[in-house]
Amino acid sequence: MLTGNLVRVRYSKSKVIPMYLDPTNPDLLETAENLLLIFRDGVGRTRGELEEEIQTLLGEGPPLSNIAQQGLAKVLEDRAEFEVVSEAHPEELRRVVFTLAAEERRSLRSAGYRAPFRRDKVLNEAAQRLNLTPDQVAAGLFADLKDENRMLGFDDLSPERLIQRYNVALAQAVLLKATLVTVRLRREPPDRLRRLFRRLKFHRLLHRIEGSPTQGYVIQIDGPMSLFTSTTKYGLQLALVLPAILQCREFELEAELRWGPKREPRSFSLSHRDGLVSHYRDADSYIPAEVRGFEERFRQIAPHWELAESSDLFELGGEGVWVPDYRFTHRHDGQTVFVEVVGFWKSAALERLLRTLPRHGPPLWLLSVTEKLKVDEANGPDWWSHPRLLKFREVPNASELRDRLDTLIGSHPSATAAPSPLNDALPTSPASPKRPTRKRHTASAPTPDLLAPDKGE
Repeated sequence: MLTGNLVRVRYSKSKVIPMYLDPTNPDLLETAENLLLIFRDGVGRTRGELEEEIQTLLGEGPPLSNIAQQGLAKVLEDRAEFEVVSEAHPEELRRVVFTLAAEERRSLRSAGYRAPFRRDKVLNEAAQRLNLTPDQVAAGLFADLKDENRMLGFDDLSPERLIQRYNVALAQAVLLKATLVTVRLRREPPDRLRRLFRRLKFHRLLHRIEGSPTQGYVIQIDGPMSLFTSTTKYGLQLALVLPAILQCREFELEAELRWGPKREPRSFSLSHRDGLVSHYRDADSYIPAEVRGFEERFRQIAPHWELAESSDLFELGGEGVWVPDYRFTHRHDGQTVFVEVVGFWKSAALERLLRTLPRHGPPLWLLSVTEKLKVDEANGPDWWSHPRLLKFREVPNASELRDRLDTLIGSHPSATAAPSPLNDALPTSPASPKRPTRKRHTASAPTPDLLAPDKGE
């Protein structure tokens, strides 16, 4: 992710326009290749050594050009793996060496004459105490400082792809200042739509989906600058969704921003015509390890339930579209419960779901809500006493969810018919099997689901 000092933009009235780089520019491609050579040969070297070589390469070029080149280097640094490399913990090394150095200086003063301080003597004594060599002691003494971290590996790419990644990172940095992001989609294959909707949820974003397969969809996503808390963490999750939006064949993105030290209102726009290239694979469907762990645990303790990821979309009577995460089907009587795992949430969004799902959703539904990720100060009713709401902290508790599902079907013994989901109206893409037609209506989803960092290329 580009830091604020590396974000290159220009302004047109109230618009913020990123200064993207041309991936076909020969001079830029040469600079990108030279930077790549530094990182390709950098395994085993310290971060400080790499930064010094980068500064030597970039020299004293024009300020704006230098910022762009520094941005390219930052993209590469984010693709490198750095770690503290030391034969002993640096804090322990410093404790021993500094103690011995203080003793040596006291010894010299007490001798009554001015003798030179012998660094090698202190290192030799420290090495004997720690069963290391003097070179190992010296190398590890400050190994935990950022500049002394050593590069263990590097995820390589081509110069052209590096410039493309920089352009995406520049747009992502602008979105960190958003209060509201609106995305309009048209003519998207149903499989890609479902993957995008699920990615919004796995990144826990506060969002609302409206529209239909024939008219297209409008997605409204709350920006990090609209939240009361967790703005940095939330902003990174929003940035991770942008490459998935870039995969869409036809989209329009409009963002309302709070820009600069005074947080002045500005706007930012992006579309498929801007030519930004996603680094996500089109078939990517990244599932965090903790989510997979929850699924495996549930299958172990609840064999009478069949757990499957839901691809259903439920329209909420003009108040958005609900995208549940899971479909739980009881193996004995066939009853189905749709479950959404809610991440970041606001009181108004949760209240809207609890109001609209009983009227427009399937007969059996449940919201599993994290109590940690409420991002506004508004106080609603006692959410946690609602029979269709189950709270969790980090990951849903499989045992509690099983018990709540058992209770739900016990109170709805004949809940077998459901309103018809929107996805039955979605055209079937050539690569996906046809789904049997159902009659079931649908609902909306404000906040999303669990997540961890995403995989790129």
